[in-house]
Amino acid sequence: MKKQLITIIMASMVLTMNAQTAREEIAQNPCLSASNYLAYPGPTKELTKAPKGYKPFYISHYGRHGSRYLIGTDDYNDPVDMLSEADEKGKLTSLGKDVLRRLILIRDEAEKRDGELTLLGAQQHQQIAERMYERFPEVFKGDVCIDAKSTVVIRCILSMENELHQFLLKNPKLRISHDASAHDMYYMNQQDKPLYNKKMPQRSKVLYEEFCDRRPTHERLLSTLFNDPDYIHYDVDGEKLAGLLFKLASNLQSTELRKEITLYDLFTPEEIYLNWEKNNAGWYLSYANCKYNGGTQPFSQRNLLRNIIHQADSCIQLERPGATLRFGHETMVMPLTCLLDLNGYGQQTDDLEQLVQNRWCNYKIFPMGANIQFIFYRKSFGGDVIFKVLLNENEATLPISTDMAPYYHWNDFKDYFLKKLDSYKEE
Repeated sequence: MKKQLITIIMASMVLTMNAQTAREEIAQNPCLSASNYLAYPGPTKELTKAPKGYKPFYISHYGRHGSRYLIGTDDYNDPVDMLSEADEKGKLTSLGKDVLRRLILIRDEAEKRDGELTLLGAQQHQQIAERMYERFPEVFKGDVCIDAKSTVVIRCILSMENELHQFLLKNPKLRISHDASAHDMYYMNQQDKPLYNKKMPQRSKVLYEEFCDRRPTHERLLSTLFNDPDYIHYDVDGEKLAGLLFKLASNLQSTELRKEITLYDLFTPEEIYLNWEKNNAGWYLSYANCKYNGGTQPFSQRNLLRNIIHQADSCIQLERPGATLRFGHETMVMPLTCLLDLNGYGQQTDDLEQLVQNRWCNYKIFPMGANIQFIFYRKSFGGDVIFKVLLNENEATLPISTDMAPYYHWNDFKDYFLKKLDSYKEE
């Protein structure tokens, strides 16, 4: 009876969480407003048991690197320089002086670490590997193979190595191959200039500017940092400074300094939410199934999806295939999620104001450490193959019919998505 009660309570909590709006979720946890700077939250739901007799035998995965420092040194230096200049002229309030102190701490911690994996980023991947091993032990039993590949970026390579090290700690018998080479970038981090150039046509730019203009977020903030309205008006690029401060506030959760300081206190709850809304719309316009750029950006991951299908078909022919792991970036995870239409994220809207109402929330797609896992099951070697997809370790839906949700038949998946891929005409 007690176990049943706990199950009912957990199910109720999940339903309540699912019913919450983005505004409510961000009000409860401002870190969610960080969009792609959100530190990996981990899974939030229990997994559904496989149909009777089916056992997991293979995992195919694409994951983003873990938490990192900001990539550009200007993101750290510019706000420090702007506030330092104002301080020299006596234009900072007491809060402005304290913010400058915090910014210097943040800048100094990140010195010469542009874009590098943080300690938390390494821990995230160790934990992801730990959960993968514990959730699907049959896949990693004995001396099976793990084939891992990374993009050539060091934070991705280190993310891969942290996962692989954790797997070996769990099972030293595993046979692991790992590589990071330009040879594989055609699908690991595909560069498609003709498609990329269509990302933000003029109409999209104007719509986005108008969307952001309806969400001002910097005037009140500046008045708390500077003591002279004329100085703010003539000498401060207020929108740039506010944007950098929010970016630093967002990324702070990925560093060890998160234990000592915050920058979220500079913003009101409404400003935090509106900053997220602007970022959310920007990512939708650039990487999702957006009407204004032809809805083709998700096809930037066409080679990756074909690789996932091809590798799975090959591994299904093996009695004990193990796992195929890939490590890259959020700019692959997001369009792949939209290409797969996971949880309805392939939706198309012609009204950015409806985006949030339609529950298109970027922080649920690509936090630091984001990952998509295909978990394959069968009753016996050579038998029917089914699978499920996990988005950030939570079961996700696909736009194909199934008689065993959240599990799908592999052949149904292939038929649907190979036709979708074939429908795309390359430039």
